[in-house]
Amino acid sequence: MTIALVFPGQGSQAVGMGVDLAGSFSVARETFEEVDESLKQNLFKLMSEGPIETLTLTENAQPAIMSVSLAIMRVLEREGGFEITDKALFVAGHSLGEYSALAAVGSFTLSEAAQLLKTRGKAMQEAVPVGEGGMAALLGANLDLAIKLSEAASEGEVCSPANDNADDQVVISGNASAIDRAVALAPEFGIKRAIPLTVSAPFHCAMMAPAAVAMQEALAKIDVAPPLVPLVANITAKPVQEPDIICRQLVQQVTGMVRWRESVLQMKEEGVDKLVEIGAGKVLGGLLRRIDKEMSAASISDPKGVEKFLLSL
Repeated sequence: MTIALVFPGQGSQAVGMGVDLAGSFSVARETFEEVDESLKQNLFKLMSEGPIETLTLTENAQPAIMSVSLAIMRVLEREGGFEITDKALFVAGHSLGEYSALAAVGSFTLSEAAQLLKTRGKAMQEAVPVGEGGMAALLGANLDLAIKLSEAASEGEVCSPANDNADDQVVISGNASAIDRAVALAPEFGIKRAIPLTVSAPFHCAMMAPAAVAMQEALAKIDVAPPLVPLVANITAKPVQEPDIICRQLVQQVTGMVRWRESVLQMKEEGVDKLVEIGAGKVLGGLLRRIDKEMSAASISDPKGVEKFLLSL
């Protein structure tokens, strides 16, 4: 069994996430306290009690999702003796999950990852006035079809693939009016369903350019260490370990497409046969079943998942 660790992105947040981890493991509780201290915010209280509307705000959801992933990593390492350099061939993360992955392999400290994601969340929210951007999930569409639909719907506005999630699921992003046109045109392109998403901003498209500038400035202030295990980057779907390239790709990722399907297939080609999802929810495990049925998946989001995974090693 050759594994890669993968880290979820936005949309995995839920009120109550991390609570059972904090109740079962002191190291998890300390992780949440460290994030709270670095952000000067009681984020764990928000994660524990809600409201979900506040937790879902991008500037809160991003560091919150990362904190659960890193709490699980620390439990695996300190309670279970898990060593990432011995057990994992690669790490990868979906959008903000790249920051979780990089913290897990020592490129960022926990505090740096939390602060970067707070900055990223705020910058992405502020890049486009609320209501001017939109996103939609295309079910039954591959990337080629999504590109053709986006081109037909754009009419001079921004409309482009944001997440290539699986052979039959691509998310598009851009001006709200262009996304509306794409949803209306989808049946003409043989796309089974086009579902407008409830999002606060149009992520991973050209409209996020101001946020990319903000992240370039924020990353320039950090001394990024080479990852202990190669990262398969969203923007290229290729392994990377050089800190300067990682930073450049994190900036590009803000406006670029998340090549998740290609990333999974790249890891398989390099010898990975199992993806282990570290964090809230089971989104990435679900996508794997739509990308490659030969690879297996495990999801670790709570104490039971931790125990089951450690026993499987």
